[in-house]
Amino acid sequence: MEELSFYIKEADPDEIEKAKIWETAMGLQDVDGLKPSKYLVDTAKEHIAGDISLKEVEKRIDNYYKAHDKRVTEEESSEEADKVSVKITEVLSENSFNFNPTELISIHKRLFTGIYKHAGHIRDYNFSKKEWVLNDDTVIYSSYETIMDALEYDFKEEKNFSYKDLSFAEAIKHLCHFTSNIWQIHPFCEGNTRTTAVFIIKYLKTFGFEINDDIFANNSWYFRNALVRANYRNFNKNIYEDISFLEKFFYNLLSNTNYELKNRYLHIQYDKNKEAKTNNNIISLEEQAIINLITNDPTINQEEIAKKVHKSLRTIKSRMKEMQTKGLIVRENSKRNSLWKVCEYK
Repeated sequence: MEELSFYIKEADPDEIEKAKIWETAMGLQDVDGLKPSKYLVDTAKEHIAGDISLKEVEKRIDNYYKAHDKRVTEEESSEEADKVSVKITEVLSENSFNFNPTELISIHKRLFTGIYKHAGHIRDYNFSKKEWVLNDDTVIYSSYETIMDALEYDFKEEKNFSYKDLSFAEAIKHLCHFTSNIWQIHPFCEGNTRTTAVFIIKYLKTFGFEINDDIFANNSWYFRNALVRANYRNFNKNIYEDISFLEKFFYNLLSNTNYELKNRYLHIQYDKNKEAKTNNNIISLEEQAIINLITNDPTINQEEIAKKVHKSLRTIKSRMKEMQTKGLIVRENSKRNSLWKVCEYK
């Protein structure tokens, strides 16, 4: 990602536009804990420079993974990220767009054909998903039996809605609610957040907005967690749907605002006043040791951490649970890998 930034600063307008799209495409992989390979970055640089076409990029990536049948874990986890990044770049580079559920489904099919067997198909089962921002609770998603009806209703309501006399703030709020509703329906088995993001980016461009590509490129994990908070309520715990996090994301995306988009702010137990009173996230030596180990090896397990810091496994599990609540670290889960991530805490 940092290598691509060179083109944004030094290249001509056409190269800058392509580099920004690539940054967004690669950054969106973070919502599922996936990281593109260096090979993709190097190949993308050739496309940005105009040396090869997107079709050639796709061909090279396919051949690269066909030639690596015995891949190491890092390569295995990068394959989905690489292939989907190419597809997102293709879709975002096109000017065509239709505002209807079929377009949403088509985008999912294009992004994930060859990755998921169910690419472009509506899910046929109900599910729940533990979320770290909810202390392992889940958002209530639409029943699979109502998905198409729900999509058609939300799209019809949005299509008939007029933005003509709205202030910018009112328009942002409405766009956030529409985005949140589409994501909560969760039409697909996997890949919903990336599909929603690509669809919304293309939809926003029909309004004439200049999209700040850096926001999706650098804050896609925040985007997903903001969608979670916008769709979660627990009356027993006095927690209600909170669209404000998503609004901050959209303000940064569509204007010159610079809200702090930190994932720890989205945790249901986060107390900003308490943090301020404790001198802005003072951490213990034990926590710093764990952070150092995770930084060096995000795939490290808790048993290995316990041995390295000379603590019991029970202590490490307890400490790392506390660190997740404080927003210092998160456990990322995806179809192919599971790893730790250190949050921005300084």
